[in-house]
Amino acid sequence: MNWNSTTDGRVIWITGLSGAGKSTIARAAVTQLRALGELPVLIDGDQIREAIADPNTGHDIASRLANAYRISRFAKLFAEQDHTVIVATMSIFHEIHAWNRANLPGYFEVWVEVSLPALRERDARRLYSRLQNGDAANVPGMDLEYERPFQPDLILENNPPLKDPDSLAGMLLDHIQPEPVIAQS
Repeated sequence: MNWNSTTDGRVIWITGLSGAGKSTIARAAVTQLRALGELPVLIDGDQIREAIADPNTGHDIASRLANAYRISRFAKLFAEQDHTVIVATMSIFHEIHAWNRANLPGYFEVWVEVSLPALRERDARRLYSRLQNGDAANVPGMDLEYERPFQPDLILENNPPLKDPDSLAGMLLDHIQPEPVIAQS
């Protein structure tokens, strides 16, 4: 973690393939942090894409990279204002992971591990079945390379049976909460 910064903000970057449970875990973590009195900011990759609504941003490599930098910079903006930022995004580039580690305060990277067969079976957004039918392209982990993080700070395994998102978020928060300071007398 990059705790050597001039801000109290931090970025928790949750990544994994489509259908891994990133957004669900992120929302559960936000709820738990709010219960602790924090006011975290949630940045979901799909929501940023929708909010920006840039007609020039597609799903090809160049567009995905530009959008990934956009998400990283939004996270930096909020973290520099002392927020805990939780990002849920596919984040398919080692270049982005390296930029995040070098530039985001309190950066903590989480990989949500799910096997491809399990993702294909879940397929809540029908992304994998649309690819198989020829109705989709540029699907990370399938016909588009996915650069899994080299050394995530935490790996959350979410293969079937599905894990409870609250318990996965709790495991995540257990890893990022600072250790209590014991005063010496």
